[in-house]
Amino acid sequence: MRNFVFIIFGGLSVFLISCKKDNIFSNNNIEFSTDTLLFDTVFTTVGSTTERFKVYNPNAGTINIEEIELMGGEDSPFRINIDGIPGVYHENVEIRGNDSLFGFVEVTLEVNNLTNPLIISDSIRFLTNGTDQYLKLDVWGQDAYFHANEVVGDSYEAWNNDKPHVLYGIVAVGFPGLDSNLTLTIPPGTEIYGHKNSRLIVYKSAININGELGNEVTFQGDRLESFYDDVSGQWWGIHMIEAQTSSIDYAIIKNGSVGLRVDTTQDPVTLNLSNTIIDNSNFYNLNLVASPIVNAENCQFGRAGLASGFLFAGGEYNFKHCNFVNYWSGARGGPALSIQNWYTFEGITYVSSITNSRFDNCIFYGNGVNEISVDTLPGLTMDFEFNACLMKREEIYDFSNYSPSVLWNINPLFVDPVLSDFMLQEGSPLIGAGDPAYSNALDINGVPRSAPEIGLYEY
Repeated sequence: MRNFVFIIFGGLSVFLISCKKDNIFSNNNIEFSTDTLLFDTVFTTVGSTTERFKVYNPNAGTINIEEIELMGGEDSPFRINIDGIPGVYHENVEIRGNDSLFGFVEVTLEVNNLTNPLIISDSIRFLTNGTDQYLKLDVWGQDAYFHANEVVGDSYEAWNNDKPHVLYGIVAVGFPGLDSNLTLTIPPGTEIYGHKNSRLIVYKSAININGELGNEVTFQGDRLESFYDDVSGQWWGIHMIEAQTSSIDYAIIKNGSVGLRVDTTQDPVTLNLSNTIIDNSNFYNLNLVASPIVNAENCQFGRAGLASGFLFAGGEYNFKHCNFVNYWSGARGGPALSIQNWYTFEGITYVSSITNSRFDNCIFYGNGVNEISVDTLPGLTMDFEFNACLMKREEIYDFSNYSPSVLWNINPLFVDPVLSDFMLQEGSPLIGAGDPAYSNALDINGVPRSAPEIGLYEY
């Protein structure tokens, strides 16, 4: 009899162990962190960032999800991953009581040959306890002109503004090593997006960017998710090498490594740059190297990891009503503007001339201590003048190159420099402090100048 009782007790113990809490399945359903995953605009052929969601089991008992299915199947532009396992179909996925699992979704769209954005939808079906629940997937898709490691120019194909242009690798106006004499003309309102490490090179050729007030030409990275709105270094930038006379008017160039680099020259004027904003570059917004000839007016060179503008190894510059304003959020390695007429190569120092150069009615300011640096060695021509400018610097330059009209270390009273709003507040010392003899008719917003302000904007 004692043995019989032991057998019964043993069997009861096995039964109790088999009925642990984790194996009591709930008859209820699951919950989601969102009912719709909405992707920002994605270019065709360019993959999205990964969006994620959570699936919750709010019940005490374990839930078995019998089926998880991407409804578009293998033909869907979406790709799903459930708790680390990719695939369009999953079976018998368990979630313990009061626990959750992660799902991940990406999307890549095919070329659609449409000029207008379109919305593409799919869904993920979850079958639990005989009930289907759906998580919606929506993406805005945009077709584009794609330029991948190719030579471009009007003699090949004009750039239209009906769809964005996306750059991959090196997109060149002109063949490296040849006097190609090509010209690329970009019409108002064109949107150009650079893929990672891509750059637009102009070699012994010309580029004419013809934006308009309110219809600017824009250059930025090709990730359109809101997270990337203010991320620098997404693409390389524009690089002009021995360029023929070119012009850039009403352009916005942002989120690159070096926004605009101009290297050497061929013609009496290398570049006429006007009404343009270059901002948020990893290194420099404007980099002038080895004696280019550049005229710039009504331009803003904003945040940069090193310097907003670096004028290096000589050149001829004429800047009028330009803002060099560096409010980079992290540590940076240079001022708003740095000028250097020398360089060292293989242990030998070379000096280049700065000739016939002026800076009139310009601002050199930011969140650093010294926002202008002029580092020149004697030996060649140093012909430059700063006139009616605002400068921020601990040690004031006391040379004949700096006219008495230069203002030093005065708060300009910008509206909100942290948000890159460099309009002037009432009472700004820059109002009416410009030199009308070296001014122009309109500011970047088309406001007439009379007794001009120092800087880009009229009050």
